[in-house]
Order: sequence, then structure tokens, then C-alpha cells
Amino acid sequence: MGAALAVAIPSPASAAARVDNPYVGATAYVNPDWSAKAAAEPGGAAIADTPAFVWMDRIAAIGGSASAMSLREHLDTALDQGANLFQVVIYDLPGRDCAALASNGELGPTELDRYKNEYIDPISDILADPAYASLRIVTIIEPDSLPNIVTNAGGTAGSTDACATMKANGNYEKGVGYALHTLGAIPNVYNYIDAAHHGWLGWDSNMGPAATEFKKAATSEGATVNDVAGFIVNTANYSALKEPNFKITDSVNGTTVRQSKWVDWNYYTDELTFAQALRTLLVGQGFNSNIGMLIDTARNGWGGTARPTSAGPLTSVDDYVNGGRVDRRIHAGNWCNQSGAGIGERPTAAPEAGIDAYVWAKPPGESDGNSAPVENDEGKGFDRMCDPTYTGNGRNGNSMTGALPNSPLAGHWFSAQFQELVRNAYPPIDGGGNPGGDTQAPTAPTGVTATAKTSTSVSLSWTASSDNTGVTGYNVYRGGVQVGTSTTTSYTDSGLTASTAYSYTVKAKDAAGNVSAASSALSVTTSAGGGGDTQAPTAPTGVTATAKTSTSVSLSWTASSDNTGVTGYNVYRGGVQVGTSTTTSYTDSGLTASTAYSYTVKAKDAAGNVSAASSALSVTTSAGGGTGTGALKVQYKNTDSSATDNQIRMGLQLVNTGSTAVDLSTVKVRYWFTPEAGASTFGTACDWAVIGCGTVTHGVKSAGSAAGASHYLEVGFGSGTLAAGASTGEIQLRVNKSDWSNFNEADDYSRSTSTSYADASKIGVYVAGTLAWGTAP
Repeated sequence: MGAALAVAIPSPASAAARVDNPYVGATAYVNPDWSAKAAAEPGGAAIADTPAFVWMDRIAAIGGSASAMSLREHLDTALDQGANLFQVVIYDLPGRDCAALASNGELGPTELDRYKNEYIDPISDILADPAYASLRIVTIIEPDSLPNIVTNAGGTAGSTDACATMKANGNYEKGVGYALHTLGAIPNVYNYIDAAHHGWLGWDSNMGPAATEFKKAATSEGATVNDVAGFIVNTANYSALKEPNFKITDSVNGTTVRQSKWVDWNYYTDELTFAQALRTLLVGQGFNSNIGMLIDTARNGWGGTARPTSAGPLTSVDDYVNGGRVDRRIHAGNWCNQSGAGIGERPTAAPEAGIDAYVWAKPPGESDGNSAPVENDEGKGFDRMCDPTYTGNGRNGNSMTGALPNSPLAGHWFSAQFQELVRNAYPPIDGGGNPGGDTQAPTAPTGVTATAKTSTSVSLSWTASSDNTGVTGYNVYRGGVQVGTSTTTSYTDSGLTASTAYSYTVKAKDAAGNVSAASSALSVTTSAGGGGDTQAPTAPTGVTATAKTSTSVSLSWTASSDNTGVTGYNVYRGGVQVGTSTTTSYTDSGLTASTAYSYTVKAKDAAGNVSAASSALSVTTSAGGGTGTGALKVQYKNTDSSATDNQIRMGLQLVNTGSTAVDLSTVKVRYWFTPEAGASTFGTACDWAVIGCGTVTHGVKSAGSAAGASHYLEVGFGSGTLAAGASTGEIQLRVNKSDWSNFNEADDYSRSTSTSYADASKIGVYVAGTLAWGTAP
């Protein structure tokens, strides 16, 4: 017999437990292809070990080339590095990037089958290999695609025929849906949909329709919202993470910042506030309440000598904004190889509320596009937005592009840009200071101590640093790699391996970006855990409805037990997670009267182990109607001259008639109406509010079959308190159907013809799900 053929079969890896935030406690893969290029540049060695996303921007990229590793080679290298987090961009839709020639792709507008069969399916087969089961795999799904459908597919100055084609054939939505469904079926994959940036979608006229579009795509081609771990903003863009020198609510001589040419009536000035507000809106659209946001901070630092340290002069609102904004672009619509940009915040897990991580989606040094025509076989065209001599178009206010000269094709190495990004980094690289401002770094933290440890976590504390201007926070490092930040003198690092030694250091930072020397290293060995805690908690028992109204159900249950301790509970309605709790109770609100709902609860521990579900509990909400008797009331005025046009417009203000302050985050206001014929999806907008539209949430929900009240506009508040006797002041709102067909408001339950503020008994105010004002239909 002939010799047997020996075939090496990868050994299955231990499956990674599903976690809420894949970045917490993770060690991310560093792409050696990018790292080598960065290290070869002046100053690049300091950041060459920074993890960034790998781009699969054409079918050939999956198999690699002589100059680029294949997807499987990247994954194998990640395992060799000891990483447990791998980041990849999915980017090859049919008719890709219909508004930017520099990033056009290889597939034509109708080649959806090729996208599925030759691109997504091969990627899925590789990611699903059991050899990679120990990796948390984060995907960015198709940058720029869905936002282009919202803003560039007709009726705007930036619209293109190509985008109109993709909106008409639906292949962006179908492609995104297929990618979400196919990759989301892999247990260790976390999908994040691209959601543009504040300078694109920050206006309510764009933001609301974008959320609707995202939901449509996320429920196409078999996908559901459960296939979506979250969204990413600022992918491959330059918008500042924070604008520290002015606020959207500022005004100069009676003119608001929103009226400045730079802000141009946008509701947001930076990516952090935009991302947090968008997350709230998306949850209101029906995405899971535990979704997280990513922000690409690879190239939005805007440091160097040109970085302002205070707001501009008060001579005009434009002088005030332009003199103080750290984003130094000519126009917020400029996106290609921007002159003056710098590297931004280093990748960090859970830096702010609702933010899963700051990430480097676009690796610094990779070009956005060529500044002059270049023959190529990658399907990439010449976009004049990459030409520094171009005078612009409708998408950038017909401004100069601000692009660097002599740039290569998109994705190719651009040495001159990398060097400029390093020079203008903010925070400065290696604590290099803030030219022209504060250059004194804080003192190094001392007394780093482990206050607690388990088999999977270490809790640290340290003595505070001092600084000439004040310490703003601390960076925590494990094995020399930053794993988190803290604004206090403590931090818990989780997702670790049992019986393993880890070395920790801490650095302090100040507002100017100066970073201290590292603390002395602390070595901590995690507790034994039999190779890591894999024991799930017991299932919760005794799930009971402790209260119910026509719109809410309050639940309680008997606590679960666990070998290392229960950290929380996931609550499910009809098999879909609707919330979490760290106690043994939860209130589910926004329900429909006289409707049966089925609830189950699962327990979880610090290692990410999740119990079996509790026994199901069926609860039927109370009948509708009822009148609130609480200490809040709502006043209404009609700001709509026509009852039969294509928008419902109103002014509302909430008044606290009680003797104690009210937590606004617990308050919802409901305005009931019927949409008649036409689309069954809606756009909503806050046009102006005394308390600022950024703190106001709004969306439309179905309400049942009561006359004049099949739907309601629900208005909420992200944070804040309303003092006794105080009013929120005016909040101007409007609703439209997604097809902009007309309403007939004459029979709407909550509508009044009053054109001055008056108490509105047919608009409901709910506090923690209980009707506190008004009579429900």
C-alpha cells in the first residue's frame, strides 16, 4: 500500500464564554503586517504594538497575497500571540460606498449572490473553525453603506445616482442583513454595524431615519436584533472624540453654537455625545438594551501646536467656535487623508457609559484614497475629495478638501501621513506633552495593591497621583498593554485565567494629555479555578409578578447560587432579552394593555457563565385607561397649523407639582395618535428644548386598538432631576411617517387645538412605568 497522507487538523479551542462587552478583560491581536510598517517610521515604535482591525476589503484579501496575510493566517497568529480578541472589518458590499469613488469595491450593484457565496460564506467558514473558538471575534459590518442610503440617495446636495440605485435595489440592506445573520450564528462573533459619525448623522432629520434604516437592515435576510452586539461611529474618520472648549448649549450675544457655520444646526459637536445619544435612540427602535458603542479613535486626536486650549473670542459665534474647536478640518464633511490630524485615544475598554471601547478601526498610516488617478486592479477609483486642489461638492459645503498631497490608493501605506499623525497625537505619544500649553506630567501612582482576586479577576487600588493642573484619570496596564482606564484610584480587571500570574502597572494623566511614569509593577496570581470557572449559576426560581399596570410588569425571583458568586440576571420577554438587573427584581415597561407576556430569567457570574432559564411566567397586563394621580403634569401647545399635513408638531413641558425632586431618567411622556394609511414606521425629532435636545429621547411605539390611539410618541430623558415646583421648559417635537404621507390628526386622542400652554389630561406621564398624570386611552 502507498504511504498514508498526514493531514494536520487544528485542535478545537476551549469555547469563549459569551460576554456583554467583548473588550473587557481582553487581550487584543496586534497585526504584525501593520506593526512592522509602523515600527519602521520615526516615532512609530511607541505605538507599533497597538491592536487595530484587519480589513477584508475584497474577496482576494480572504486568501491573502505575497505581501499580506490571509484571514486564517491572522487568526493563527492571534492564537500564537496569546490573544483572545480578534477584530476584522467586513467591507465588500455590492456597489460599495456609493458616494466615494476612492473606496468603490469590486462587486457591481447587482452582485449580491457573489457577495454572499464568494465573500461572506468563506469568511464565515473560517471564523466558525473550532480552532478559533477561544477568540472573541469583533466585526465591523460594512462602513458607510447604510448611512449613504439615508442621506445620499436622493433629494440632497450630496446625492449620487449610484446611491439611488442601491436604495432602489435594496442590496445594501440585504447584504448587511445576510452578513449579520451568517456571522451572528457563530457563538464567539460580535457584530457592530457602522453608524457613520456626528458630522454626517447628527441632525435629527438624519439620525432618526438612520436608526430606522439600521433596524430595517438588521431584520433582513434572516437577521434579528440579537445578531447585533452594537454599533461603531467615526470609522476611518477624523471627528473629535470630545470638544472640550465649548458646549452645544453655549451662545454668544444671543446666537447659539448650533447656528455657527461649523456646527450648522447639528445637535452634536463630537463623537462621544453623538454615540451615547445614538445608542439611546437605537434601543428605543427595538435594539437590545445591552448594545454597546465603539468609537474609532485612531486618527481623531488633533494635537500638536495648533490645538486650542480655550474657546475663541466672543466677537461672534463663529469666532467663538472656530477659535476653540480642536477638530481643525476645513469642513466636517472632509474625510480623506486630513491635514493636521493626529492619533487619538489608545484602544481602551469601557471608557464611558454605553461605550464598549475606543478602538483603532482604520490603522494609522493606511491611506484613505489616492490624490491623483492611479491604475489598479482593486476596483478603487479616483475621488476628488482626496485631491488637495479640489474645491468640493455639496457634501462638504463646496469647501477645499484639506487632503494631504501625494497619497497612494486606499489601504496602501502612506508614510507622510503616519508621521504627521504621530507628531499631532493627542494624548501625545509617550506623554510628550501639549506643545504651547501644560507640559508637566503627573507624578507616578504609588502603592498599587490587589484588594481582591478570584480565578478570573483582579481588583486593584493605588494612592492618588498629583499634578500641577489636576489628575483626570489613570491608565491601567497588564503586561505592559493598556487594559482599561479609571477616574478613581481603583480598577477591576476581569476575564482572566485561573492560577496565572499577571503584572500590573498604572499611569496617571491630566487634561493636557500628559502621562506619568508607570507605577512600580505589582504581580498578582489569580486564584485556582480548575482551569477557569466554567460552572454556571443555578437557574432562578420562583419568578413572580409583584405588580402590573396597563403598560408595565414588575417581576421578582429567588436568588440563584454560584460557586464564585452571581453578578446579575438577564430578563427575557418572549425569549428576547429586554433588560438586566443586579438584584432579584426588574420592571419591564412600554407594554400594551390587556396583553399576555411570557418572562424568563437567567443568572450570570463574573466569568460570563449563564444559567439555564427559569420556568416561564405568563403575565397579562391590566386593561388600558386609568388616570394618574402623581406629582407631575404635562402641558401642551399645538404648533401645527394643519391637521392634515405630513407631520405632527407640538410643544410639551413637564411640571413638578410635588414637594420633592423627580429623577427624570424614570419619566416617560406619551402622546397618543393614529397614523391612518401609509408607512408603519416613523421618524421623530426634537427641534429645540430649554434643557437641550441632547438630553431628550423620543420614538414611536404601537399602543393597541383604542380609538385615536393606535400609536404613541414616547418622550424620555437621559438624565437629570426636576426640582419641586420646577418645569423642564419648552420641548419642541415632531413626528413623521417614513414615507412622509399625510396624517389626519383631527381624531387623535391626545391632540388639542390650544396654541398656548395648558394642562393636557390626555397626554400621559409615567414614572417607573406607573401612570402619574393624565388619562390613558
